[in-house]
Amino acid sequence: MTDLRSIPPVNSLLASEKAIELTKEFGKEQVLDAIRQTLDEIREQKNPGNISESFIFKKVEQKLDRLFLPTLKPVINATGVILHTNLGRAPLSHNAIQAIHETGGRFSTLEFDLESGKRGSRSIHVEDQLKRLLGVESALVVNNNAAAVLLCLSALARRRKVVISRTQLVEIGGGFRVPDVMRQSGAVLHEIGTTNRVHIEDYLEALQEKPALVLRAHHSNYQIIGFHSEPPLREIVNAAHSNNIPVMDDLGSGAILDTSRYGLGHEPMVQESLDTGVDVVCFSGDKLLGGPQAGIIVGRKIYLDKIKKHALARAVRADKLCLAALFATITDYLRGDAEKSIPVWQMLLKSEKELKDTVSNWKNILGIGEIIPGKSTVGGGSLPGETVPTWLLAIRITKPDRYLAALREGDHPVIARIENDSIVFDPRTLMNFQEQELLSKIRTVFIENENSKGKE
Repeated sequence: MTDLRSIPPVNSLLASEKAIELTKEFGKEQVLDAIRQTLDEIREQKNPGNISESFIFKKVEQKLDRLFLPTLKPVINATGVILHTNLGRAPLSHNAIQAIHETGGRFSTLEFDLESGKRGSRSIHVEDQLKRLLGVESALVVNNNAAAVLLCLSALARRRKVVISRTQLVEIGGGFRVPDVMRQSGAVLHEIGTTNRVHIEDYLEALQEKPALVLRAHHSNYQIIGFHSEPPLREIVNAAHSNNIPVMDDLGSGAILDTSRYGLGHEPMVQESLDTGVDVVCFSGDKLLGGPQAGIIVGRKIYLDKIKKHALARAVRADKLCLAALFATITDYLRGDAEKSIPVWQMLLKSEKELKDTVSNWKNILGIGEIIPGKSTVGGGSLPGETVPTWLLAIRITKPDRYLAALREGDHPVIARIENDSIVFDPRTLMNFQEQELLSKIRTVFIENENSKGKE
């Protein structure tokens, strides 16, 4: 066991020049905790070796560096998944980032009316933009789409029946299940149809019981193929309205532009849902809209007023940074600049020639890899099963998992994927300013490391 007499006392270490230097950078309490933890670890070792002051402070510094190393850090997405949920979904536009910078670094008119000099409402900051963009009577922004659905059901259907097709009782990432959210809201599920088919007659029969609401949940992250049918949304709306029952549409992905124009399948658009006469539509801000995480609720004022007044609205409200970024994002759409300003659409619009030229340039610079055709995906619960042609840099190597782990280490972590025993890099999801960082990381992991091994 360690000779405890050889371990310097805490007070002595804390008074040393090195401790004073570290205290200026990390704070006294953090340095003290790191010293105590290090000494405890040394005491538990059988043969710790030379217990010098420099040895101790080397361990202390390592602990402090890890303590202050952020776990939320930027990465290079070379997977080809545009709306990668695990990587933060939609990256923000330059205008949205600038809006966050300007709003977050100073006081703002979040809930202050400059004209009257009195308290204002945070809901106004994006509402007018959404009303202009979508032609709706009213709008509200909350912190995500799950919260939007929960709030709407709580405000409009608590302790009352909500009609929903069994084909739409979906579960999305993170264990979010539509039936569970409906129960948490206090709404009573009235399931109709079967897991693969529902008919308008099923809706008409359920409407005879005078439910509070009809809910349509979009199949955002899966497809039903084969023997399957659902009535068109307009038909559902007409049936519900003929019985004076409102309809709510949980769209999820929130497409404002027509995805079929870009070689993809057609993702239901917010405007199309509203055109059918749906009373309330909910969708995400950080999917195909390309903005910050948010739940956006739009529709008829008579229902939005109830939603805004519900007690839960305060608990799930959006903060100033979300509202600033969303305002900038919606403004890009209003100006007709979304395709050239919002990263999600920039990525979707990259041509095959541009992508092939990019990976050809990578291969020339690096001197390794193979250029192969591939497929990018939208991801993020949008356009399930849809892919976009791309070109990949493929590096065939044994034990690819070990190299994927090395790519994720250190500065500028790179997230890539394995395809046919090769590690592949898709340029579609790369931000322009990250190219040199990516090439440097590939060079370090695949070239310099292999060269150093060869010399051993």
